[in-house]
Amino acid sequence: MPSPLPHEAPPRTQLAALCWRKGERGREVLLVTSSTGRWILPKGWPIGGLKPPRVALTEAWEEGGVARGKAQRRPLGAYLAVKRSAAGDDEPVRHEVYAIKVREALDAFPEAHRRDRLWLPPLEAAAVVQEDGLRDILVEFAREAAPSRP
Repeated sequence: MPSPLPHEAPPRTQLAALCWRKGERGREVLLVTSSTGRWILPKGWPIGGLKPPRVALTEAWEEGGVARGKAQRRPLGAYLAVKRSAAGDDEPVRHEVYAIKVREALDAFPEAHRRDRLWLPPLEAAAVVQEDGLRDILVEFAREAAPSRP
């Protein structure tokens, strides 16, 4: 990602959870609906005193019902997307993505009343998200999970 010009402030950062589990057809990733109905990863703003992987786990619980999981310490990657502020302004936001291996997901979770959930193989998930950078991360995640072929 190119650095901002000297007169531009760096973009704010959100922490996203790429939650995955072993399904019947291999890896599946969790997508949730945004407030506008788009399919996204659970994500949120940094929380003072918590490390980024812990914040990603918190968002996975609140927005997706992931009750137990193990987050990687390092992000899988990051992407830029435009987020509309409460004032109606569009601003670039950097999304740092942490992989979380899901051990337990519950149907009752804090935002269950306002979010739909969907478990899909990573390549199918890549086909339904709108952000190019997130799509690239999902494609790469699928590639890493694919069995090696001689």
